[in-house]
Amino acid sequence: MTRKFLFVLGSSRPEGNTEILARRAAEQLPSDVEQRWLNLADHPLPDFEDLRHDSDHVRPSGDHTATLLDATVEATDIVIASPLYWYSVSASTKRYLDYWSGWLRTPGVDFKATLAGRTLWGVTALADEEPVVADPLVGTLRNSAAYLGMRFGGVLLGNGSKPGDVLKDERALTEAKTFFAQEPALARFPYEG
Repeated sequence: MTRKFLFVLGSSRPEGNTEILARRAAEQLPSDVEQRWLNLADHPLPDFEDLRHDSDHVRPSGDHTATLLDATVEATDIVIASPLYWYSVSASTKRYLDYWSGWLRTPGVDFKATLAGRTLWGVTALADEEPVVADPLVGTLRNSAAYLGMRFGGVLLGNGSKPGDVLKDERALTEAKTFFAQEPALARFPYEG
């Protein structure tokens, strides 16, 4: 299967530090790897309504929900590019991940089986010097991947608060050069060892 990367941008600021870092990492992908970039600010989702246990499930069509669902199931690699907001993913990113719950029961999708074996990655910029403050964000992505039987490539962490600050983070820029070159293992919940 030809690799198709979906970059889901969850920042409230266009071309912010997280996006800059994600684009630096994406520059290293081979030219035959398809890249699709979707900014959640340009594809806003309505508040998530949990209808998982209702009997009437309909596949969305012709709206942002349909665009994001289709892009997600078509991707071999999903990159969540969300700044660290209050120690986790942004609100728009969290809403997108909430929709995954609904897509588990969308007719004709078989969301969990479709994503199984594919890879979830993360990219984030944080203002704190201590990367441990991003643990909740990393846990959200790792556990989501584990639940769906996906591989988890980890999270590329960059430091920056003001626009462009991440370009001063030499460690992050160096790591970006090889971030997508690794072979990620299947994600595991922390209690699985």
